[in-house]
Amino acid sequence: MFRKTLVTAMAVAVAFGATACGGGDDSSASGGSGGDGTITMGFSQVGAESGWRTANTASIQQSAEDAGIELQFSDAQGEQENQISAIRSFIQQRVDVIAFSPVVETGWDSVLLEAQRAGIPVILTDRAVDSEDDSLYETFLGSDFVEEGKKAGEWAVENWGSQPTFVAELQGTTGAAPAIDRQQGFADAIEGTDNIEVVASQSGDFTRAGGREVMEAMLNSNPEINAVYAHNDDMALGAIEAIEAAGKTPGVDIQIISVDAVRDGMQALADGQINFIVECNPLLGDQLMELAEQVVAGEEVPKRVVTEETTFTQEQAVEALPDRQY
Repeated sequence: MFRKTLVTAMAVAVAFGATACGGGDDSSASGGSGGDGTITMGFSQVGAESGWRTANTASIQQSAEDAGIELQFSDAQGEQENQISAIRSFIQQRVDVIAFSPVVETGWDSVLLEAQRAGIPVILTDRAVDSEDDSLYETFLGSDFVEEGKKAGEWAVENWGSQPTFVAELQGTTGAAPAIDRQQGFADAIEGTDNIEVVASQSGDFTRAGGREVMEAMLNSNPEINAVYAHNDDMALGAIEAIEAAGKTPGVDIQIISVDAVRDGMQALADGQINFIVECNPLLGDQLMELAEQVVAGEEVPKRVVTEETTFTQEQAVEALPDRQY
């Protein structure tokens, strides 16, 4: 599905790494830039749980190819153990730089210390880690998830007025940075309001199937729900299915706020099934490759690189859809 960055000497190993489950032996060849100056990057992706993640992976693979960076790609399939194994494999292969999007925030210090001792710089993409030692990674490239949640909450406060609003919150993967931060940002924004109450909050694991399943259960136990805050578009789309199955109209009987702005979500917004979307840009590939080149060259880079993002109403979604890249 995705274009893989291959070179002749690494063709078999990289092709295998691009389809493996993030295990420690997902590539058998040794890495490193070698004598030709080519940079080798080991990249561990969370998985393929959403349209956002698919677009993110495609951006990274294409940008690596465009930049002439040799990409060792590993899919963790949502498991931290797989990512740790992949990172250790990258260290053994002596890649020039490691980048990864952490499945969860905690539990990374040991493997990152191994990379540091091996002299291999690490870049965090999309998600941060919770560590007291920020010397274990060079920089973190990604969105401000707290700000995303805050934007969602501010829209809710402004548009839901004084009417009693009973919110179902569809959380992302438990322990993941976007789930923690988007929940916090939203809670901060609605704090002090008398009419907005989160009456149910549960993880849908960032998947459409999870969103539908959780929404079905929430509607059964909390029939008063008239609003949804979903931590990503895929869960919002699953919630739409559950709302319709319950005989209600999404976007009307139950208003929906979501985060991501992938094409399917934007189409639902344009169709009036979602009411507001906060963008989270997955196209990080070009910035990641630029940062990789800088850290391998020993240049100083910012510790935090925040991506620029916006928000969308129905009218703005209709206007943006024809040129949407993901």
